[in-house]
This record gives sequence, C-alpha cells and structure tokens, in this order.
Amino acid sequence: MRAPLARVDAVIVQAVIAGALSFSHLHDLAAAAGQDGWKAWAYPVSVDLLLVAAWRRMRQLQRAGQAAGGPRLWFLVALAASLGANVATAGLLDLDDVPAWLRVTVAGWPAIAFFGGTLLAHAPHTPETPTAPASPAADAETEPHAAPSAVDRPDREALPAPSADLGPAPGPTDEPVTTPTPAPAPAVALPPALVDRVRALADEHRSTTGRPADPDAVRARLGLPPSMTASVAAHL
Repeated sequence: MRAPLARVDAVIVQAVIAGALSFSHLHDLAAAAGQDGWKAWAYPVSVDLLLVAAWRRMRQLQRAGQAAGGPRLWFLVALAASLGANVATAGLLDLDDVPAWLRVTVAGWPAIAFFGGTLLAHAPHTPETPTAPASPAADAETEPHAAPSAVDRPDREALPAPSADLGPAPGPTDEPVTTPTPAPAPAVALPPALVDRVRALADEHRSTTGRPADPDAVRARLGLPPSMTASVAAHL
C-alpha cells in the first residue's frame, strides 16, 4: 500500500516543481514585454488554465467518440505559449531588449485566451452514457418471426390437407409388416473335454427327469456365453 502512495507523492512533487518553473518563466517574459505589476502574474494563470481546460475538453470528446479538433488546437496554442516562454527565458532572448513582435504577441494574448476559453466553455457537452446491453426481450422483438416448424405445430396441422384434384389421402395398408429373423450363429467346435462334460450333464438330466436336456440350461451350468448354445446343442 505504501508503494502506490510513494509514486503518487513523487508525481505530485514533480508536477508542482514543473508548474512553478513554467509559471515563473511566463511571469518573467510578460514583465520583460512591458506587462508589469499584477498583469505579469495574470499571464501564467491564463496560459495554464487554457491548457488544462483544453485538455479536459479534448479527453471528454475522445471518450464520447467524437472529433476533438477544436480542443486539440487550443491545447497546442497554450502549450506553444508555455513552451515558448520557457525557451525564451533560457538565455536565447535578451529580456532587457524584447523585440516588437514578442511585445505584440504578449499584449494580444488576453484576447486569444478569452476567445479560446469561451469556445471551450460554450461548446455542447456530451455526457458519457454507458451503452446498456440489449435485453433478450428486445432481441426477440427485433428478430423476424420464423414460421413454426412441423414439430411445433399439432399433428393435425403438420399433415397436409387432402387435395380435391389428387384424390383422397391413402390410408394405412393392411399388409403385415415382416421383420427379418436373425440368422442363427454358427456352431463352434468344443474341446473334447468340454464335449464329455456336456454329454455327462445331458445324461444326468435325462436319468433324473426322463426328458432330454435343454441346450441353454446345459450351457448355463457350464458357465458358457449365450453364443455357445448352438455348439452345446450340436453335441446333445
């Protein structure tokens, strides 16, 4: 928690130092251009306020997805004024002998700043309204209604109506439906020992009941799979 606070404090300190230096350079340039007294202190305030107002307005338009050419232009104008003052006071300009064009520029700045600030303040504001997701009911209303399928309709509606030209609809036929009988599985040869065991069980069953043994019962007693019934029957 302390690391983010330290970064914020460092940014604030850096912003205060940079703002104070830029403020001082603008004041010195305005004073050297003939704007003495309180007027020299008002120039830095005017430039910085126009810079901040243009930046905020530009960001609002960008978030709303609109063109921000006007605020961007005034932001560049204020940035050029602040940067020009910082460069001019770096020793490249003799502040004791300021050229005439710079005096005219400094004297005309209030009108430029007032015009730009007025345009930024009276520009139509576009509030940022988050787009709500469309509800499923609205989607259902906008989608075209699909024709009901035969599965959704009742049976009486799914069947086509009989046509007078084609005659009555054919009724169900009385022919019996024949289902194919599965072919019997071929008999598998059993080992001699298993054949002897099958015959012993068959003889035991015949001696006790007087009836021939059932192949399926013999197969079950031997623990063989159902597919071996035909093989057991072949040896009974």
